[in-house]
Amino acid sequence: MKTAVIGLGLIGGSLLRALAAEGHDLTGFDADPATRELARAGGYRVADSVAEAIQDVEVTALAVPLPVLPKVLAELAGHDGLVTDVTSVKGPVRDLMVAHGVRRFVGGHPMAGKEISGFAAADPDLFAGCAWVLCLEPHDTDLDDWMTLARLFTAMGSRVVPVTASEHDTAVARISHVPHLFAATLARQLAGDPLAGALAAGSFRDGTRVAGTRAEMIAAMCGGNAEAVRTELRSLIGFLGELDALLASDDPVGAVIPPLHAAGELRRSWPPAPGEPEKMRVSIPALLELGRAGGWVTSVDHDEVVVLRPQGDRKPA
Repeated sequence: MKTAVIGLGLIGGSLLRALAAEGHDLTGFDADPATRELARAGGYRVADSVAEAIQDVEVTALAVPLPVLPKVLAELAGHDGLVTDVTSVKGPVRDLMVAHGVRRFVGGHPMAGKEISGFAAADPDLFAGCAWVLCLEPHDTDLDDWMTLARLFTAMGSRVVPVTASEHDTAVARISHVPHLFAATLARQLAGDPLAGALAAGSFRDGTRVAGTRAEMIAAMCGGNAEAVRTELRSLIGFLGELDALLASDDPVGAVIPPLHAAGELRRSWPPAPGEPEKMRVSIPALLELGRAGGWVTSVDHDEVVVLRPQGDRKPA
């Protein structure tokens, strides 16, 4: 398939490498001349403009930060190919596509990454086994276009999860965006306290890992999803307040055991074990039901998909 990847940082560069490994006809582009040269040195075809990169392509993947998208979309004017993206917030991207008259769009978000960035960090195996959200809007998404991308990404080993943009944004606020802010808050505990830095070990390391992500990237994804992030922040702050009140009780040890036990059970049961593969006839309602239940698509064959659901959620035949 003739494909263009616009933006060759960690995600875009990894997508370029992964699609090349699958034998697709690829052209890349990045606004940074040094990144373009680095990709060319790796043997990839790299254009000098967005317009050159998307000429006659079937699929264009936009792997640029949310604040840069309006500029890139202005350069897609009149483009008839299928467009997807990898941005970590989906509602604002969908609205931008409508505003810029993009006719064929399916929002995407691979739940993969590292705390380092740039084309030099790109890895063709980055998406193997990862959840790749492909948005399905009941009245707006062309199912054939969705299937085209699902086929493309499952062939790379990704688990394609069908949800609406708003459902995605709520979920990622909870399990990605707020954790980045919480990690940053924990990292600030080191400020002015060399003893704490000397004693910090595994729990601090694991809890603050994503605080090392570029600040601009965290700000873009949290600011772009501000309403959902603020809702989830308030929920987290409320739970911390409950723990504070329990620790102020006459028996702080006994008081905090039940909520900690419940949290531990949730963590130990994640990720859920998948059930047996099953074939499913494709429809937008069936795909959305699958995604909402925590299931995913593993492969695509014409008008059928092979899916997996968490154990205990298998649909009756």
